[in-house]
Amino acid sequence: MTLHSPLHAQLYEEMLRRIRSGEWCAGEKVPSEKSLIAEFGTSRGPVRQALATLRAEGMIVGGRGAPPRVHRTAPHQSFDTFMSFTEWARELGMTPGQKVIERVKLPATEEIARELQIAPDDPIVEIIRVRLLGDKPAMLERSLFPYEVGRHLLRVDLDNGSIYQTLARAEVVPVRAKHIIDAIPAHPLEAEQLHVDQGAPLLRVRRIAYGSTGAVIETADDRYLPAMTSFVVENSADHSMPLARQAVGAA
Repeated sequence: MTLHSPLHAQLYEEMLRRIRSGEWCAGEKVPSEKSLIAEFGTSRGPVRQALATLRAEGMIVGGRGAPPRVHRTAPHQSFDTFMSFTEWARELGMTPGQKVIERVKLPATEEIARELQIAPDDPIVEIIRVRLLGDKPAMLERSLFPYEVGRHLLRVDLDNGSIYQTLARAEVVPVRAKHIIDAIPAHPLEAEQLHVDQGAPLLRVRRIAYGSTGAVIETADDRYLPAMTSFVVENSADHSMPLARQAVGAA
């Protein structure tokens, strides 16, 4: 929350923090407008705007005669920063966890070489991890790195650490990324690690991240349980972002 943002936005961020941290528990009544006005020392307008935003996002339900209640919903993850999964989970007040399934150095296939902008058979590092929110699996993460980037990850404890934070200490920092989001059925590995049936729907996010020189530093394929996360993309009239429609299966 920043003091430079409008008051209703500050109230929204504080209320959202309370929901995500569990201070306002799922199913409980939201404090009354009167009590919120008294607590925050403001007028009715900003409080109502903040509550309306939470209602529009599905974070609270009810109204029009029914008292608003906190709704259990998947935690949001935004694409407007390069926040790691670990940082994101901690910001939500949740305990991040991970387990390395595979970590290996291998030659790049032609397809992976194209994505990483390297030559076929050049060495790469592949890391597959299960990511946890609390003690529950949330996502299966597949990450591929050119060897000069991935070598920093071969001997560190990734069961108890962040890939992005490790790379940052090696001065490898993403500055731009392309994300493609779609839905796919769970394959055998996801079914095993995420405790779902084969064919169960998953939310896939494919990512190509670029460093400060413009070189690709990572290509990733993250497969989320839909009940465990949702994604937020915020647009602004002051900073228009182009929208692109891409055919299924396109690179």
